[in-house]
Amino acid sequence: MAGGESPAGKGPEHVEADADVLDRLDPVVVHHVVNTLGWPDLRPLQRAAITPLMEGRDAVLLAPTAGGKTEAACFPLLSAMTEQRWTGTSVLYLCPLKALLNNLVGRVDTYAQWLGRRAAIWHGDIKESQRQRIRAEAPDILLTTPESLEAMLIGVKTDHVRLLGSVRAVVIDEVHAFAGDDRGWHLLAVLERLERVMGRPIQRVGLSATVGNPTELLHWLQGSGVGSRTGQVVAPGVQMPTAHHGGHPDTKASTESSGRPTGEVELDYVGSLDNAAKLIAALHRGEKRLVFCDSRRQVEELGAALRAREVTVFLSHASLSVDERTRSERAFAEARDCVIVSTSTLELGIDVGDLDRVIQIDSPTSVASYLQRIGRTGRRTGTVRNCLFLATRKETLLQAAGLLLLWSRGWVEPVVPPPEPRHLVAQQLLAVILQQHRLGDQVWDRQWNGLPPFDRSAAPIMRFLAEKGFLDSDGGMLFIGPEAERRFGRRHFIELTASFTAPPQFTVLSGRTEIGRTDPSVLTEERPGPRRLLLGGRSWLVTYIDWLRRRAFVEPTDGGGIAKWMNGGVTGLSYPLTRAMRQVLLGTDPPVSLTRRAVACLAEQRESDAPGAVHPGGTLITRVGSDVRWWTWAGYRANATLAATLPSVSDPLQRPTDCWLRLRENLAPADWHAARGEVGENLVLPDVDRRAVRGLKFSAALPERIAVATVAARLADFEGARSVLGEPVRFQCDG
Repeated sequence: MAGGESPAGKGPEHVEADADVLDRLDPVVVHHVVNTLGWPDLRPLQRAAITPLMEGRDAVLLAPTAGGKTEAACFPLLSAMTEQRWTGTSVLYLCPLKALLNNLVGRVDTYAQWLGRRAAIWHGDIKESQRQRIRAEAPDILLTTPESLEAMLIGVKTDHVRLLGSVRAVVIDEVHAFAGDDRGWHLLAVLERLERVMGRPIQRVGLSATVGNPTELLHWLQGSGVGSRTGQVVAPGVQMPTAHHGGHPDTKASTESSGRPTGEVELDYVGSLDNAAKLIAALHRGEKRLVFCDSRRQVEELGAALRAREVTVFLSHASLSVDERTRSERAFAEARDCVIVSTSTLELGIDVGDLDRVIQIDSPTSVASYLQRIGRTGRRTGTVRNCLFLATRKETLLQAAGLLLLWSRGWVEPVVPPPEPRHLVAQQLLAVILQQHRLGDQVWDRQWNGLPPFDRSAAPIMRFLAEKGFLDSDGGMLFIGPEAERRFGRRHFIELTASFTAPPQFTVLSGRTEIGRTDPSVLTEERPGPRRLLLGGRSWLVTYIDWLRRRAFVEPTDGGGIAKWMNGGVTGLSYPLTRAMRQVLLGTDPPVSLTRRAVACLAEQRESDAPGAVHPGGTLITRVGSDVRWWTWAGYRANATLAATLPSVSDPLQRPTDCWLRLRENLAPADWHAARGEVGENLVLPDVDRRAVRGLKFSAALPERIAVATVAARLADFEGARSVLGEPVRFQCDG
């Protein structure tokens, strides 16, 4: 490829080796890269991925947002497709979001057409006519979601052996988004079942932004093949971040691990969402700005406030209708002087055009999430990545400062799959019997090739399913039972293919146009006057509610709308982030631009709040009247673990916070030391409210004790709790 510069510091033998690597690609691909795309050379990641992918190795390709990961996977796999004469649907391209699939399919299909191949898309919004064409004329590359892939395996309309029996490789985009969630367990289980259909391993290629533990992510992705198949992390030019548990953010090693990442970052304290709207409306006029909020309610309220200030604004969040989100994202991509306000829905690689600026309201809860967001900027030549933080409360200013402190040290969270996914084991047992129609009661565990926890350890769950009628048995064979039909059988078991639970919501319609979905409480809470709701950044008057079909009919109105959604699952900050916030309170500023307002607010917190909450020599136990608090700065999960581990001194009627937990009001130092001495190293799983088990999808297909143990394991942080118990404790009274 003429015009490409040799990487600095490489001798002639390395340059020659790089040229040889390009020779491995199909010449037609190389021709189009140069002449159609106009690229003088491939990026380092795209070069480095050629050999391992064409040799059939499993891989995780690591690069920042917009780092060319899609091409790094597609070019070698398309070349292998031609070289090895793959036929039928030979490559699956899996994404966590339908919008991301929609965004990618045109690009992938263009690359496929260079070689006379074809790509197609299949997900829940694709029409039956398009699916029928895919069944009749199998594309070479099929872009889909894991849920749709499982629906193909168990559905009656699709001959999955004919359609999927030729798959050689699977590309998992945003693999870190899968691995840290239950959908990752679901993905692994479905891939193992697909390998059983084909009778051979599938090459697995994960695409990821920066993560703290890429080698562990690769091993996770390999599933039952880890140790028996070769794998490689491909990350040229990416400095691997620090990602121990907790850091440890307090330790010096963490601060020196990677050096400060680059980017123009500013932290401001504005005091309210309305003030944030004023600032966004006044600043950076003429620029394209993407504003991230961490709740749908914030998105709606900020969108309405910006619209009231005559700012061209678009919204994106999960409770807006697909059409509404698509319209917003398309209009934003084509506009210039405008703002789009979004939750994490635009955090992943959906293309919304060239951005000038990212603005963060308050703070995300992880460095990894922040890296995705700042990575949306600085893509044009001559521009740099940038992010402006606007904190609306002093607590979120402290959180943002702690997060930026971790980021400045090159620290990124490890991606850790949720422990004990027993509810998904139950789901998979039912799904595989639907797929096979019947299954031998002694060989069921072979369907996942021995992958834990879908192995013999699931026998108690299998027995429970049989006892409760989810499964029937006859002559040594297992069949779907009446209870599974009753609970999950609606619409051809569609409920069985979704591995996560969303709280019930009402669909909001203006005439026949769906605006989105709202929480039922907005429609049921007592409020004076007409009932108004806020959705899509606009206020709507509720004219009729269809309670049976969960529909609310609305018409536009002037202001006064309410936005509200129930939060699904337990939220809370991690041990590393909370510890970094403690360091900020103790006087450490993140090395970013701090406005005078931010400096003043942090100084006030250090002067007024810090003396009763932090001490450089360890944790604090404070007493103010009858209120006794242990300031651990350990994060929600570690504090929940500590509360369960120390029942004799912790207040039983409390919900632990990120920074402290409440102790019994009659606590004396001697009681504390006695309780601590009794614990030793024996930590206890947090207590679980039985109502929390209902949020675990498929929990009805689990014995209660196993369901409770699953939730408790996900609430626990033993390592963080153990670290806190190892620190000195100081007692401080108000008197």
